Amino acid sequence: MDGTLAVIWLLTSLGDMRINECPTGCVARQDAPARLSIQVAEVIFQEEEIGQEIYVGYDASVRYGPFQPTYGASLTDEGAVWIGAGAKWTTRNLSSGPFFIETSFMPGFYARGDGPDLGGALHFRSALGAGYIFDNGATLTISYDHRSNGDIQSFNPGLETLSLRYAYSWK
Repeated sequence: MDGTLAVIWLLTSLGDMRINECPTGCVARQDAPARLSIQVAEVIFQEEEIGQEIYVGYDASVRYGPFQPTYGASLTDEGAVWIGAGAKWTTRNLSSGPFFIETSFMPGFYARGDGPDLGGALHFRSALGAGYIFDNGATLTISYDHRSNGDIQSFNPGLETLSLRYAYSWK
């Protein structure tokens, strides 16, 4: 996987900004639902499942246009750690039902532990997910993400996860 998910994040968030946000201020500050999340994932390296990952995240209670600040940290069963911060885009006007789509882009730092060599410490994590929002504001999301150094290093094999995330409203 190359930078496809990062491009999807860019196109969805900027497209939504143009259509829905710019009439009232393209990156105007607005309230957003703050959520704490935990997700479990299968770690995929060079098309082979190599282990599991646990991820803890926080989505801020504000957004700027379509961009909601998001923070996360993960740990694999091989001791690899990733910590990052970035922006998330979530559909708000796609349908009146409980289903949504989200994309995100998060620069962060990777410490290998006994995990695979990904070519340096700085890595970009981009994701695409689909989920369901419950009446109480909690969400359940299935997500696929790709993480790599974006070719800023000569060695860049990348890593993917397929995950299930539960997030609850944090007020």
